[in-house]
Amino acid sequence: MKPQAKIAIRWNKDFAYAIGLITTDGCLSSDGRHIDFTSQDIQLVETFRKCLGINNKIGFKASGTSPRKCPHVQFGDSLFHRWLIDIGITPRKSKTIGELKIPDKYFYDFIRGHFDGDGCCYSYWDKRWVNSFMFYMTLVSASEGHINWLRKKIRQMAGINGHITRAGKNQIFQLKYAKRESKILAKKIYYKNGLPCLKRKYIKIMSAIKTDLSS
Repeated sequence: MKPQAKIAIRWNKDFAYAIGLITTDGCLSSDGRHIDFTSQDIQLVETFRKCLGINNKIGFKASGTSPRKCPHVQFGDSLFHRWLIDIGITPRKSKTIGELKIPDKYFYDFIRGHFDGDGCCYSYWDKRWVNSFMFYMTLVSASEGHINWLRKKIRQMAGINGHITRAGKNQIFQLKYAKRESKILAKKIYYKNGLPCLKRKYIKIMSAIKTDLSS
């Protein structure tokens, strides 16, 4: 008997966004079947389910160093599991993931998911100059190969360079885009209203851009 597919493998903006989330906060079981997605934001888990068209129950589990249990969803689909491996997402991927097979048409949807999973945005007033407001968008990975691929692909697609730094004892790689480039990247990934996204990050970025325009 052939295994039953749970996920419709069809590229569109929602599917690409979910692949970005799996790339960052997803986990492929070594059993060849199960996929788990965990986040501290329950809204992100709910959006993930909606994008993949699944209704599996949201549970809660300990995750990393978080003092509280985090919402997560797990489901089984051996065909989807195998497909994820084929595009470059493997079990125990954190430090080994590299280039992924993402269609250019949906690359920015993928990046939006990647950013919502492991990225961040921060801003501050630079006291060295009057009325100098700075903000950054950052993509994060434990794999140098993956962060280099992201930088190269975004440079090809958007014409912005960013810069890579290392942080923490575990040598996490950060791909950072400063104010001018952040505004370009933000416009690319939030290219229209109503796209699936983590609302709190979207609001934070739009607020930073608004502050910059008024400074």
